[in-house]
Amino acid sequence: MEKITVTGGKGGVGKSTIAVLLANKFISSSKKVILCDLDVECPNDHLLLGQKIEKPKTLVYSYFPKLNKNKCQKCGLCVKTCYNHTIFQTPGEYPIFLRNLCSSCGACWVVCPYEAVEKEKEKIGEIFLNKISDNFWLVTGLTKPGVDKTGLVVTDFVVGEAKKFANDFAKKMNCDLILFDTMPGTHCPVISGILDSDLVYAVTEPTPMGVHDLGLILDLCQKLKVPAKVVLNQADLGDKKETQKIAQKFKTNIEMEIPYSKEIVKAYSEGQLERVNIL
Repeated sequence: MEKITVTGGKGGVGKSTIAVLLANKFISSSKKVILCDLDVECPNDHLLLGQKIEKPKTLVYSYFPKLNKNKCQKCGLCVKTCYNHTIFQTPGEYPIFLRNLCSSCGACWVVCPYEAVEKEKEKIGEIFLNKISDNFWLVTGLTKPGVDKTGLVVTDFVVGEAKKFANDFAKKMNCDLILFDTMPGTHCPVISGILDSDLVYAVTEPTPMGVHDLGLILDLCQKLKVPAKVVLNQADLGDKKETQKIAQKFKTNIEMEIPYSKEIVKAYSEGQLERVNIL
């Protein structure tokens, strides 16, 4: 089973569009495909495919700290340990945990010598499954509203659970291919999306910012030792010379050039991108 990740350092370059178009291409070749949306803070593949995500197939949980005042000795070790500075303590008082800033890393309950910091289970996300056609399924990871402000540890956990669900379902359905559509950027959830991939398609556009961020994502792929190829979206709307230079610098090539297309724009806006097969 092949695993291909579609990513791009810069947001708004058409990453999700390319992911759906790639799915269409493989489906037309009689392959069984799963598209897994790992942009868990703002998934939109279901919108491009005219789907609704209403009934989750599984829930994602994590643990957050809760203080047991009967055990707490007010030593302040948890405060010193929290790298996010989400624990506040005035002299002689009990520490206060600022829940909306907590990343659920667990350092506070690990370091507490009195076992005063206990774990409280909380739902942080949901995973949805949509059947698009007989050979095409969409898996969507979604963080609980507000959780995206708690830091990358929580978000990364939802990404990992979505990947696991997609992998298990793909094996169950004997699929040929999984396409992972990551978040923009080069942070931890993007790294989680790229890891274990057979190939990465780095989507960009012929703009200065697109070129700059393409360099970041290709550098990341090189460090992770995952082969990458470049997809240049809206290739006819700018100068692609700088994109070619960056690709050559990282010893890869522009695998696909997608021109601006009214057909794609119309299908995109109508949530019917599955009808477009231009790759």
